[in-house]
Amino acid sequence: MNEKLLKTIDSRIDELVELTADLIRFPTVNPPGEAYRPCAEYIGERLKKRGFGVEYVRGEGTPGDTDRYPRTNVVARFDGRSPGPTVHFNSHIDVVEAGDGWTVDPFAGIVKDGRVYGRGACDMKGGLAASIIAAEAFMDVYPDFPGAIEISGTVDEESGGFGGVAYLAGKGYFSKPRVDHVIIPEPLNKDRICLGHRGVWWAEIETKGEIAHGSMPFLGDCAVRHMGAVLAAFEEELFPSLDRKQTSMPVVPEGARRSTMNINSIHGGQTEDFRPGLPSPNVPDWCRLTIDRRFLLEEKIDEVKGEVTSILDRLKRERPKFDYEIRDIMEVQPTMTERDAPVVKAVARGIQEIFDREPQYVISPGTYDQKHVARIGHIYDCIAYGPGILDLAHRPDEWVGIEDMVQSAKVMAIGLGLLLRGKLGH
Repeated sequence: MNEKLLKTIDSRIDELVELTADLIRFPTVNPPGEAYRPCAEYIGERLKKRGFGVEYVRGEGTPGDTDRYPRTNVVARFDGRSPGPTVHFNSHIDVVEAGDGWTVDPFAGIVKDGRVYGRGACDMKGGLAASIIAAEAFMDVYPDFPGAIEISGTVDEESGGFGGVAYLAGKGYFSKPRVDHVIIPEPLNKDRICLGHRGVWWAEIETKGEIAHGSMPFLGDCAVRHMGAVLAAFEEELFPSLDRKQTSMPVVPEGARRSTMNINSIHGGQTEDFRPGLPSPNVPDWCRLTIDRRFLLEEKIDEVKGEVTSILDRLKRERPKFDYEIRDIMEVQPTMTERDAPVVKAVARGIQEIFDREPQYVISPGTYDQKHVARIGHIYDCIAYGPGILDLAHRPDEWVGIEDMVQSAKVMAIGLGLLLRGKLGH
């Protein structure tokens, strides 16, 4: 029967390409969260025609949610002919800004040379389209299947997922008994299964100062200079220490098998308030630094934070007038699904059948919405699997391969059948 399933997907290649291009044409740029609702409605209308029950769920009160930019998610469900497990395909519909350097229109959905180009093609509208085609083909070939299929298009993954999967998980959309298995079609390569991700701690550090006239800085206290001392200590002490930490997690690429920290942004003083006008003549009385610390399964979150605060506390003791505040923005524990979990085995079987080889099992260097499925929904039978090459995400001329999408759709359809029809075995 898999042969019929695969032929059904082959017969829908043009439809798959068209669907991907259509999704790219919604400029769902985050921030601020443009075109969320029309994109969600496009997905919902398509699935409604296939018999899915469709809900639109707004992440009210979440960061960025306004009447102008509502955080609109779509959740569609199709119940089979008899009771059974539920398999949920979750994809985020938001994309990062296009940026410069494109040779094609980033929101035109250009198809050429076996690829679909556009912002979000790889991350992850190609994966969303592949999961929809996979589910529809499976439903055509196995109309009497037990259990249920869910497909969601969710928002704000690129900014933490709080208006999307986190909000829905808090409302029970990613918990038993509603959902049993979750597949997130993020672009981690078509023959790899992503079991989870490193941990993350985002925080904002603010150094304090005292305002004074810029011609007499000795009468004030420069918060930017204090932040300079923080950065110097990070360079001399923290970064070398992080670089020595290694993990047993199969993180890709190789460089991410160490602990890392990125300085996401730094702002200080009043100058930015006047842009693009005149500079401020004042001694800056504040400076804020945002850090993005990625940590390993072997590390504890208290120790991760302590490495930073110990440096700040030492500076407070040693540096005259130094004072600071630190604010947590987000913290997520590392996640790694067991390799013998049902969803892992089902998708692995699909990869074996399509590619005639064992899958590679990997861990993502950055987090994605699996963090909310696990920590809020308590669903641990969850993986990322989808078409696309992660290195292309967020870059100019982003693309997804048509053949990659077709093959991934076949893998997802086979895995879906194994999970719903009880053919997984041991």
